[in-house]
Amino acid sequence: MEGIANLCFSSSSAPLLASPLQRNSLLFSSSKQKSSASLPNPIRAFRFAKISCKLQESETERNRSVSINESRSKMEEYNIAMKKMMRNPYEYHHDLGMNYTLITEDLVVGSQPQKAEDIDHLKMELNVGYILNLQQDKDVEYWGIDLKSIIMRCGELGICHMRRPARDFDPDSLRSGLPRAVSSLEWAISEGNGRVYVHCTAGLGRAPAVAIAYMFWFCDMNLNKAYNALISKRPCGPNKRAIRGATYDLAKNDPWKEPFECLPEHAFEDVADWERKLIQDRVRALR
Repeated sequence: MEGIANLCFSSSSAPLLASPLQRNSLLFSSSKQKSSASLPNPIRAFRFAKISCKLQESETERNRSVSINESRSKMEEYNIAMKKMMRNPYEYHHDLGMNYTLITEDLVVGSQPQKAEDIDHLKMELNVGYILNLQQDKDVEYWGIDLKSIIMRCGELGICHMRRPARDFDPDSLRSGLPRAVSSLEWAISEGNGRVYVHCTAGLGRAPAVAIAYMFWFCDMNLNKAYNALISKRPCGPNKRAIRGATYDLAKNDPWKEPFECLPEHAFEDVADWERKLIQDRVRALR
């Protein structure tokens, strides 16, 4: 789509309210014409004292402050885990709202929609007709997302919402879940009723891995070409070994083949034509 940046944000966060501060100055003077020298010392000191007060924070402001602190704490915890498990420097900023990247004319990869209004944005701005959600229930609960309202809004707008959960930061879970996730993605693209929006939580691990596997298996690319094509548009760190493992699982046709764990690092970064055809048939059979 013309005019869509590689990385786009959609956020409608309200501005923070400043804490109210009220200062009153009260001056006390005698109704009689007396000089200050004639007043006792305590009265002279009190006469010119300034009295100030600060109104207590409202309940709304306190709740907003707690919510912001909780959100920052969750982001820090999540990003620490992501850097440790995925070994990449990328971070997820939940407070900036949903972000996404147009990868191909039919495919968009991004972070989790946070509210029903995000679905309107995807429909109006990107003509999204399908959403493929790779999150587990605990991911949704962790960020406090009202998934029911999001799914309901998808139904109202005619968007097909699909789920293929995979455990976050777990290459083995990703490897086993890739075939079914790619099967859903390939079906949605073949239907052709709008773009497909693939997302996990941050759009930096599971979602781009599914997109790369699809391009590898169905778009006549080897793994490195598909991988580089995606990360050149959306900087991220999906697990390449998980994609290779899933490719091996689908292409392996002989029970006596050597276990994937014993293969060299570059194994199954490309496949023969007959292997790609076998992979495609097996993936389509999972619909």
